[in-house]
Amino acid sequence: PEFSLDPELHCFPIAGCVAYRGYYQQGRARGAAALLRQQGLDTYIGGVEAYSTLGWFDDPLLNSMLRWDDERLVAVIFHELAHQQFYLPGDTAFNESFATFVEREGLRQWHTSRGETPPASDDHQRQQFVELVLASRERLRLLYARDLPAAAMRSAKQAEFARLRHDYHRLRQREWGGQGRYDAWIDAPLNNAKLLPFGLYDQWVPAFAALFAREGRDWPAFYAAVAALGQLPAEQRHAQLTALQGDD
Repeated sequence: PEFSLDPELHCFPIAGCVAYRGYYQQGRARGAAALLRQQGLDTYIGGVEAYSTLGWFDDPLLNSMLRWDDERLVAVIFHELAHQQFYLPGDTAFNESFATFVEREGLRQWHTSRGETPPASDDHQRQQFVELVLASRERLRLLYARDLPAAAMRSAKQAEFARLRHDYHRLRQREWGGQGRYDAWIDAPLNNAKLLPFGLYDQWVPAFAALFAREGRDWPAFYAAVAALGQLPAEQRHAQLTALQGDD
């Protein structure tokens, strides 16, 4: 919605309710987005590198992946295989944060196994960028909770996006030497839907990192702990993830 960060959910068999939809044809995605915009919703269309069938079928390796370097390919494989390891229908943030942690830790261990030092610069830049966007999301959440006329809310929303762009460019100049990986993203139109993946793919990553450490960095023990978390009622699961986030 225009004045909300809560996603429109789409519900399917097996996968449960998710905060996005996937299309194999770009034209169909654009058409669906146009219909949603007619309903007054914010929309965002982005390309997806890969997807998981949750173990029901072999996950696809696409011919477009053959042009990637090894690190990028390995990262995507770790991420998608994590969904086969565990998937909780109806909780997108849990699933994607879990897979993102497995991707990052798996990639780190993959580099170590090859006697390589995992690259840190890009990860640091990405972390700073994500923190910037999540801070903007939090300010928008507080804004949308206020009782303001639609025109005033709309103006304040655009002011927040202007602030996000300003903060980004200042961070790029101050800490990244004027080189930013996310220039195209930040300079393109912004709306609530475009910010959504940052709340889904990154929200609980520190919690899963803390859980992995608590389980002695042992993958089978970690997966069992993740499955146990997934069995909890939503409110209790959220509370435990929040507690783990504080322990990180």
